[in-house]
Amino acid sequence: MTVRPIVITGEPVLHRRAAEVTSFDSDLARLVDDMFETMDAANGVGLAAPQIGVGLRIFVYNMGNDDGVPDRGVLVNPRITTTKVPGTAPDPEEDSEGCLSVPGDSFPLQRAAWTRLTGFDADGAAVEFEATGWFARCMQHEYDHLDGKLYVDRLNDRYARKAKRSAKDHGWGVPGHHWMPGVDPDPFGH
Repeated sequence: MTVRPIVITGEPVLHRRAAEVTSFDSDLARLVDDMFETMDAANGVGLAAPQIGVGLRIFVYNMGNDDGVPDRGVLVNPRITTTKVPGTAPDPEEDSEGCLSVPGDSFPLQRAAWTRLTGFDADGAAVEFEATGWFARCMQHEYDHLDGKLYVDRLNDRYARKAKRSAKDHGWGVPGHHWMPGVDPDPFGH
């Protein structure tokens, strides 16, 4: 297993739809192992393949939940169904979200409170479960990566302006930026 660099907003792979996985083979198994290793080294709760520069529809997660779903898993070629996202403003204390590809920043964002996911595990076996609360938020966040969206793309105008200003201040928004979990300082201070 190898820890891989996490690419930062502006890298093209983060901003385009990822391709379907077509082969459940040893290469896929190695990629999934590397994704878990990278997520763990980054102290993350989820990691999508585009975040390590691989444009495939895969994400891993490690998050406790109240939904009877194993805390640690992988979804390959997932599909998602959600309830409606509330139209109210996000609560800055309760709804703040962060992303390993926007390191160190957090902004409030409303998400649906319930999701259903279907897909496959790394061996090609079918997976289906429902997620609620923060686990549902995590699933939506990782799924968005597979469609070329970052959480900052979904922010309301007020927080979107702050996120753009922060990205500009960091020099992000162009290809070539990344950070290395376990080597570079943890951007979220874990």
